[in-house]
Amino acid sequence: MGTLKPWARFPLLVAAHLLALGIGAAVLQALEGPPALQLQAKLRAELAAFQAEYGACLPPGALEELLGTALEAQVHGVSSLGNGSEARTWDLPSALLFTASILTTTGYGNMAPLSAGGKAFCVVYATLGLPASLALLAALRCCLLPLLSHPGAWVAIHWQLAPETAALLCAAGLGLLVAGTFVLLPALVLWGLQGECDLLEAIYFCFSSLSTIGLGDLLPGGSRGLHPVLYHLGQLALLGYLLLGLLAMLLTVETFSELPQVRAMVKFFGSSGLLTAEDQGGILGQDELALSTLPPSAAAPEQAATC
Repeated sequence: MGTLKPWARFPLLVAAHLLALGIGAAVLQALEGPPALQLQAKLRAELAAFQAEYGACLPPGALEELLGTALEAQVHGVSSLGNGSEARTWDLPSALLFTASILTTTGYGNMAPLSAGGKAFCVVYATLGLPASLALLAALRCCLLPLLSHPGAWVAIHWQLAPETAALLCAAGLGLLVAGTFVLLPALVLWGLQGECDLLEAIYFCFSSLSTIGLGDLLPGGSRGLHPVLYHLGQLALLGYLLLGLLAMLLTVETFSELPQVRAMVKFFGSSGLLTAEDQGGILGQDELALSTLPPSAAAPEQAATC
């Protein structure tokens, strides 16, 4: 494959991507198709049983109209289920979580603006807020990534490892740390506090949130069965979890993207022209790290030869 021209490698990459899409769709269709049909049949059976028992008391089409209104309100995060003492949909913690889901592109979908003014504000808010959020993340990335390179240099020096091996070990350690701190640990807490979801669903929610997929099928406290104070604290905790977790995920992805193995794979599909300034800087940084691992007796002849 190394003999392929750069222009011939992109169709190969696109074909692999399309193949992955097709395989994913086929697997999900096989896994989710039968449960969806069973749920649909169960819903139709319950609706038929309800109409058979109470159909004489309802005008024709009244139940369908009521269900349609309730489902339309549910799309916007408005529900009439529960008692009147529960928190409103657009209280301050919920509004903060909604704005955070916009700026982090998570988009749970459990809430949506109803008014025309709210929709227009969301457009303007996202247009101005998304670039500001990206600039903030870029600034934090520039400040924190150099700190994450120190463990790799320490491992390479004290364990006498090659820079590539040390960087791979540090990236794997960071990935395990982020997965345990921001996926497994919050999933265990969510599993313990909200008994209606199992551990797999809690892990699924944490991963979908930090990967900004945000399908919205699972939300902590979504049933509003918790005490209002606990529910508000949970909303604020989820807000902080999103901001810190997304930053940790970004740093992890950036750390893996800087690995020599990943850069070599990206370079394979890139141009075969001259090295860019970023590539030259990465090579110089690796050379400096490699020279720092050599003992003084081995580094002195090399320096003398270059004089």
